[in-house]
Amino acid sequence: MLLRPPYVFLLICLFATARLSAQTTSQPTTTWGTWHIATLLLPGSETSRFGGFAEVQARSNGVFSQYFYNELKGGLSYDIDKNVTVMLAGGRYSTADYRELSAGALNIEKRLWQQLVLNQYLNRIKFEHRYRIEQRWFTFRNGQEEFRSRIRYRLNVFVPLNARTIGPKTTFLSVYDEVFLNPRGPAFERNRLYAGLGYQLDAHWVLQAGWVNQTNYNPASFAQGQFTPIASAGKNNLVLSIIYRLNQHKASPAEKLPSQPD
Repeated sequence: MLLRPPYVFLLICLFATARLSAQTTSQPTTTWGTWHIATLLLPGSETSRFGGFAEVQARSNGVFSQYFYNELKGGLSYDIDKNVTVMLAGGRYSTADYRELSAGALNIEKRLWQQLVLNQYLNRIKFEHRYRIEQRWFTFRNGQEEFRSRIRYRLNVFVPLNARTIGPKTTFLSVYDEVFLNPRGPAFERNRLYAGLGYQLDAHWVLQAGWVNQTNYNPASFAQGQFTPIASAGKNNLVLSIIYRLNQHKASPAEKLPSQPD
């Protein structure tokens, strides 16, 4: 049986993750942080294939405390068909030291990205494959500037619990894993694993609460005759997300996956 390209890519990512896990010295943290995500979404429809989104996000080092990070981003999307969407988007990302917020940001990142989303509906289970290429410009507090690029792939699975499709008054599960790849190395930069429970109130409002583990990887090194293996540092976070969907006028109802643009 031949595998379709998304499955081939997924198998490669899973194999790479397994290899890294076997070679990695983990440095897990036991503390929890918080991610707050608020999204205004305009999905494409059969009346107009163009759509877009705007989003604001805040993160804290502790649970509802020690805020240190915020995002402001938005983008324009186009539905090639009902299961294929492309997007051009950008954002501003600010990171500070929560112990001295008055000193200003440690760094400001401006980001531009291009994205392809493929959706698959296998009866009750829904799959979203997201491919993204990012260009990132950093300005640090000391005046130093840096450019980086990154490739991301996310597989998101949705399962409605009280209906066959996700629509008004539907409770659903959402699970995803996303890999972050650095073209300049180290190739495997970050992994993000999420599991959450959501509820779509009506045609507009979607609420989600869940857990995300974000693990960053540092490359292996060899210096002064000593080999240092790949090192990782992970953190668990409580995620609270709210989406308001602006449905286009006269568009007929259609199932839309309640995925987070982040």
